[in-house]
Amino acid sequence: MAAGVPIAFQEVLNLQQLQVPETSIKHGLTTMESDKWIVSVEPNQVSLIDLQNQAQVTRRPIKAEAALMNPSINILALRSGKMIQMFNLDTKSKLKSHDVDSPIVFWKWTSSSNLALITATSVYHWSIEGADAAPTKIFERHATIGSNTQIINYTVSPDTKWCLLGGISAGSTPGVVNGNMQLYSVEKKVSQPLSGHGGSFCSIKLAGREDMAQCLVFHEKKPEDPSHRLFVMEVGRDPSKGAPHRLPPTQIPVPPEAASDFPVSLVIDAKNDVAFLLTKAGFVYMFDIHSGKTMFRTRITQETMFVTCAQASTGAVFGITVRTGRVYRVGLNGANLIPYIVNTLRDNDLAIKVAGRLGLPGAEHLYTQQFEALMGAGQVKEAAQLVASSGTALRTPQTIARFQQIPAEPGAPQPVFQYFSTLLEHGKLNEQESIELAKPVLQQGRPQLMEKWLKDDKLHCSEALGDLIMPHDTAMALSVYLRSETHAKAIQCFVQRGEYDKIVPYSTSVGYSMDYSSMLSQLLFNNPQGALDLAKGLVSAEGGPLIDIQATAEAFLSSNRVQETTAFLLEALKDNKEEHAYLQTKLLEINLIGGAPQVADAIMQNGILTHYDRAHIGKLCERAGMWQRAAEHYSDINDIKRVFKNSHQMNPEFVVTYFGKLNREQSIALLKDMMSRGPSNMQVCVEVAKKYNDELGSEELVKVFENAKATEGLYYYLGAVVNFSEDPVVHFKYIQSACMLGQFKEAERVCRDSNIYKPEQVKEYLKNAKLPDPRPLIHVCDRYDFVDELTEYLYLNSLLQYVEVYVTKVSPAKTPQVVGKLFDLGANEDFTKRILMAVGTACPVEEMVEIAETRNRLRMLQPWLEARVATGSTEPGTHNSLGKIYIQMNKDPKAFLTNNMFYEPKVLGPFCESLDPSLAFVAYKKGAGECDDELIKISFTHGLFRDLARYLVERQDLELWAKVLTKEEGEEGDIDAEKEAQRRQLIDQVVEWALPESESADEVSCTVKAFMAADLPGELIVLLERIILQGSDFSDNKNLQNLLILTAIRADHTKVASYIDQLDNFDAKDIALICVSESHMLYEEAFTIYVKFARPEHTTDKDEQIEMQVLAMGVLVDFMKDLDRAKTFANQVDEKPVWSKLGNAQLEEKMAADAILSFISAEDASEYVRVCAEANEAEIYAEVIPFLKMARKNLQENLLDTELIYAYAKTNNLTDLEKFVNGPNVANIQSIGDRCFSEGLYNASKLLFKSINNNSKLALCHIHLEEYREAVAAASLANNVSTWKQVCFACLKASEFRLAATCGLEVIKYPDHVDDVVTTYSDLGHFDHLVSLFEQGLGLEDAHIGIFTELGILYTKHVPEKVMEHCKVFFSKLNVSKVVRACERARLFKPAVYLYMQDKQADSAVKTMSEHSSAFDNDLFLDAIVKVRNAEIMYKAVSFYLSMHPMLFTRLMEVLEDLVDHSRVVNQLRRTGDWALQLGQAYMKTIQKENLSAVNEALNELYIEDEDYESLRKSIDKFQNFNMIALASKLATHELLEFRRISAYVYRCNKKWSQSIELSKNDRMWKDCIDTANESADEETIEELLRFFCATSEKECFCAALYTCFAHVRPDVAVELGWLNGYHHFVMPFLVQNMRQTYERLQVLEKRTQPPKEEDAQDQIAQTYGQLGGFGNGMLMLENGGGMGGMPGGMPGGMMPPGQGGIDMSGFGQSGVPNGMPPGGMMPNGMPGGMPPNMSM
Repeated sequence: MAAGVPIAFQEVLNLQQLQVPETSIKHGLTTMESDKWIVSVEPNQVSLIDLQNQAQVTRRPIKAEAALMNPSINILALRSGKMIQMFNLDTKSKLKSHDVDSPIVFWKWTSSSNLALITATSVYHWSIEGADAAPTKIFERHATIGSNTQIINYTVSPDTKWCLLGGISAGSTPGVVNGNMQLYSVEKKVSQPLSGHGGSFCSIKLAGREDMAQCLVFHEKKPEDPSHRLFVMEVGRDPSKGAPHRLPPTQIPVPPEAASDFPVSLVIDAKNDVAFLLTKAGFVYMFDIHSGKTMFRTRITQETMFVTCAQASTGAVFGITVRTGRVYRVGLNGANLIPYIVNTLRDNDLAIKVAGRLGLPGAEHLYTQQFEALMGAGQVKEAAQLVASSGTALRTPQTIARFQQIPAEPGAPQPVFQYFSTLLEHGKLNEQESIELAKPVLQQGRPQLMEKWLKDDKLHCSEALGDLIMPHDTAMALSVYLRSETHAKAIQCFVQRGEYDKIVPYSTSVGYSMDYSSMLSQLLFNNPQGALDLAKGLVSAEGGPLIDIQATAEAFLSSNRVQETTAFLLEALKDNKEEHAYLQTKLLEINLIGGAPQVADAIMQNGILTHYDRAHIGKLCERAGMWQRAAEHYSDINDIKRVFKNSHQMNPEFVVTYFGKLNREQSIALLKDMMSRGPSNMQVCVEVAKKYNDELGSEELVKVFENAKATEGLYYYLGAVVNFSEDPVVHFKYIQSACMLGQFKEAERVCRDSNIYKPEQVKEYLKNAKLPDPRPLIHVCDRYDFVDELTEYLYLNSLLQYVEVYVTKVSPAKTPQVVGKLFDLGANEDFTKRILMAVGTACPVEEMVEIAETRNRLRMLQPWLEARVATGSTEPGTHNSLGKIYIQMNKDPKAFLTNNMFYEPKVLGPFCESLDPSLAFVAYKKGAGECDDELIKISFTHGLFRDLARYLVERQDLELWAKVLTKEEGEEGDIDAEKEAQRRQLIDQVVEWALPESESADEVSCTVKAFMAADLPGELIVLLERIILQGSDFSDNKNLQNLLILTAIRADHTKVASYIDQLDNFDAKDIALICVSESHMLYEEAFTIYVKFARPEHTTDKDEQIEMQVLAMGVLVDFMKDLDRAKTFANQVDEKPVWSKLGNAQLEEKMAADAILSFISAEDASEYVRVCAEANEAEIYAEVIPFLKMARKNLQENLLDTELIYAYAKTNNLTDLEKFVNGPNVANIQSIGDRCFSEGLYNASKLLFKSINNNSKLALCHIHLEEYREAVAAASLANNVSTWKQVCFACLKASEFRLAATCGLEVIKYPDHVDDVVTTYSDLGHFDHLVSLFEQGLGLEDAHIGIFTELGILYTKHVPEKVMEHCKVFFSKLNVSKVVRACERARLFKPAVYLYMQDKQADSAVKTMSEHSSAFDNDLFLDAIVKVRNAEIMYKAVSFYLSMHPMLFTRLMEVLEDLVDHSRVVNQLRRTGDWALQLGQAYMKTIQKENLSAVNEALNELYIEDEDYESLRKSIDKFQNFNMIALASKLATHELLEFRRISAYVYRCNKKWSQSIELSKNDRMWKDCIDTANESADEETIEELLRFFCATSEKECFCAALYTCFAHVRPDVAVELGWLNGYHHFVMPFLVQNMRQTYERLQVLEKRTQPPKEEDAQDQIAQTYGQLGGFGNGMLMLENGGGMGGMPGGMPGGMMPPGQGGIDMSGFGQSGVPNGMPPGGMMPNGMPGGMPPNMSM
């Protein structure tokens, strides 16, 4: 997009790159409801593209026709057929679903809560609210937008009272698309048709109106009118508020080349009140909604953007192009809009309005001109309105001054107030305007106006505005300071208002830091509560405390503010951190000692502090008499015992709870200690034992109570835990203690209910205790089955009444055991009978009878049993026992067995077998099936076959029949002969007697089934023939006839045919199916059945007759496989279904030609798929054509038409083929064309592809037919790159170079296919044509970088002389890396270097020039070397120049001077050789100013080698960064004197005085010796030199040394040496100078020590007092060791000594320092008296 245009346009995403298939990127499948999601429906999944998360793609395996994402929340709507559903993706749940009545043709989210559904006739709204709510019908579609209109848009107004439905339809003129819209009023329920393609609703703020205007913006294009117009009109306005806003329609400037273009969407930029109209051809129109004018038009794409949406945050429009999937973003470019309107559109009025409304730059000069004109005309109000609408262009201090200078007219407000009033109506004032308005308002005393404007956010808050308001209203000023972020003054307001608790939260929230310590110090004396509030805020600030907690607490305590200290520390220590352990201890201590133990108790009660010194606090609590708190803080058992001596003063609940904190050993020891102090602690100890029974263990607790002989306590303790304990000892001890205390009821309860105690132990204890009440023992023995022992105990102890009580009241069920034991003990029978009669029916019969039988006392039970029967007892045991007695007594047993209903046959049956088998049979038969096995056994054993036969027939039980009829085989497979004989006798009895006697059909049927199940076909046939063929009541029974035939099928095939002929009432179909089954294969019999029952006398229904004939045909073709006989049968019956059956069979047998004839006879085309497949396989295309024509009469199937075309093609019947293709058909011409093409039927495929305009394949057909010109023409129509490429290559192979070039130009437009063209041309050797092709490609309108690049590569291979020129001319359009590689392969290094340099690849350019001399150019090399990124290349360049271009080395280093490490370069020169150092001498001199050791040393070596001592001396003086000692050592032995002097000089510079002097002595350089000694200032060195001069008689040197070294020579040494050596004249000047110096020093000393005059002394004293602290403003002078002046004595620094009032602060001092103060009155900060470090000392 060109610069300066008023829209910003860019491609932000490509759906194809996100793997969205091209086929899914179209209308209906890809949707975009907002700038959050793009949803695309793919064949087997739905892709969700999250635009807010870097276009992350989520694919879900959902099959749907369409999907739509909610514009604001993650709710996905899915549509499949008539089913629509909504899913919440966040909760992964289905919200609702609905089946619509009519298919949905379009749908859209009109809001985040409503989904619009458009069908062919109506519009519905479906809300996401309500799980069961169905879509609500809104309106019917208008006739002008009927079913022939494709719906492309639907929108709803912001107030949801207006709806706009839009669609397109084909016009009457070919190529013209009409637009139809329907505007519907929800309130009035009326519609208005509109002619246009797009529209949308918006809300705009109109000048001069308070309410928003709801406008409809739409495009109008009437079919008969070629012009396009834009309408903007207000809808839904209340008439009482005025006329609705409406603009006259404006013409839309459609370009001539887009005459047939039409809009596809109209999107509103609600942020800027701009409308974007997008068309099918890719044009974008931008309109100003307020004026309706067109502001810009351009074409942004050649493709259609089929879906669009607006981005609410920026106002931009997103659109997706069809198939290619490019996502474009189009938005307003505000910086260019106004200049474009002014300069291009030349519409100043529009520019002013738009700039003012949107606040855009570019119209300042227009505003200025109009403002001056209005002011000149005196139109103050209009000028104010202009300023208000100008944005920021005119709202300057100069404008305010202009209004202030205008004099007010009489009776009218001042112009400046009119100005401000107008600005307030339009919006918010800026900073200067707010200040200028506030000044007069506050002067007039009307702060309420300011408050209202601030509340309405009409003023710009600033520090200056706050300063104006501050004297009038602190609260309002605070609000201004807060809004303007003037933090310091906001905090001042908080202080003035006393809102100290708000200071810290505010400072923390805004990140403002200040000196809180000084503020806190000031408040501490003036407002302690305020100081406390501030300190709390400071210590609770986010990010950690802003003050030192310990120092702050010390400050509070120093003022004796215990309460405030406590409150502060509670706030500071609320986080309960371990590092605050000391402060926690001190907090509790100051309250415990300071007289407020209740405060400390409350703190400890809350448990907010846990890290304090618990032992110390425990002692303090103990001293304060807080026994419970002391106990809580002790951990040593001895301390705890000591405290618990006062347990009587403790709360019992606390004592009980406290034991939970102790370990097991401590708890037991404490309990023992408490129990040892007497019974006063008994109750609380019992409670402790109850609560901590599990933790302490019942065994130990029992021992504690037993050792204290506290049986009662033990009883109460165990009584509380026995119901929950599972310890046997607890239960036993509880029973024992209860018995000892006489609590027999409780002992009885536990014995009765407990399952824990050891019954043997308890039983022995109770027996030995011989309690007066044996009920505990009774319960134990009863529960644990000690009945015999209990009975014996009671009987022997004469407690017979308890025996009767036990069996009647406790456990009647154990009466048999008691009676049995009494029998064994020889008790009286009367007593026993009395017990039995007393127990009555509660005594179990079976067990009692068993015991009586084993002891031979059964008859004794007869009265008791008869008494039970008399009471109506139905217990089987009672009747069994009584039956046994009657059978033994032979008291009419058969009547009893027959009539009694309650005995058990399985019990009395075996009992009777040994006495009378017939009685046993009667008993078993009474069992009604339960005793069948026993009944069969006794019948077989005693020969009761007839009775058994009758029983079997009557029972009708197949399982019972199977037991007697089934043959049993022995272990070796032999049949038992005896059992077989018995079975045969039974069968005879059944056939001869039992079945003939029966008149029940069910009995007969069951018997027949039994014979069948027993596999007795022979016997069954005989039986059935007797019943059916010999005449009986069951002769015509269908089931029996079926059974007879089936039995014959299984047993005797020879009889089946005769039975079929004789019988007529059987199931023919079922029997026939059985006959043809694999197990029988009686095909003739089955065929006979079908033929017989196909006759009219057996089947009257015609359809059933045909069905039988078809089944008969099925037997012939499916089973007998006799197709000839089947064909004969088909001719006989001549029925179409029969022919169809035959045709299918013939297809199965691959008889395709016969099958086709059969299907034609049947007029059946149902198997056309198989017929076509078989015909193709057999290649009988001529034969299949009649069948296909017949099939097409009834079927319209794609396959039929396709195969017919193929048959025509295969038979080369091109005339019929062309006629058929051009006529109506449903053939898949594309696929059949591809098929013919693949088989070489190019003439046929040419006709097919031509009919469907598949020019791509048509071109290929022309190629195979060698019709190259026609192929090129078809390719141009196809305009497909793959087609162009194939045609190009074919023409190339046919040497049609001109045609190949025409196609090749179309191919190389696509970068991806350039390589294929090059490869093909190269393989065929047509290099010149290839170069020519790409040279022509340079002139293409859309020539891309690949063409230029590939041509450059071709030049390197075939025309190297053109490479450099090509690179220079088209560098910006080359792929540099590819061309460079080609140049290097062709060894064209100069072009390569040029490309590297142009591409800013200096590293590669340098490398190439270094490696290839032919490419080297010194200027180019120097230009490149300074641009390299890899510094190592520079050092390689140094080596390169040294070896290849040494004469240019200095120039190279001049360029690299600021870029290289010179030390490394010098080392590189050294490694190269001495000649390299000589070569680099000029370079090193240039860079010696850097004072690098390597450079200095190299140059010094060169100077020494050249014997240039002057340069060496200068170098040493200026640059001393080198190893000077090494140089001095090297020069010390030099043959030249000057170099040895330099050595001495170097030693002197390094303070090696002795070595320097020694060298100078050796060379007799006396002056150097003297200067060195004087510079050393060492008395010994100088004295040694003086003595040397004396020893060598160098008098003049001695004198010179004294003069030079005067300040360092001791006078005594000089006099001594002069006297000893006779140098009086040489030493005298030294002595004279020394005396003069001594005199002057004495004079100065006398003046200093002279006493002051009296007046001066008084002035000095006054000055001293004036500087004392507290006496003026002078600086406080501190003594070296004293305390702070002015403080009371007794403590350093004037602090109050401990014990003299106040709180002991010793704990807050530093460790190891008495009283918390450092020695000498030093405060903790290290300064005397705690003063700051900058005080004078």
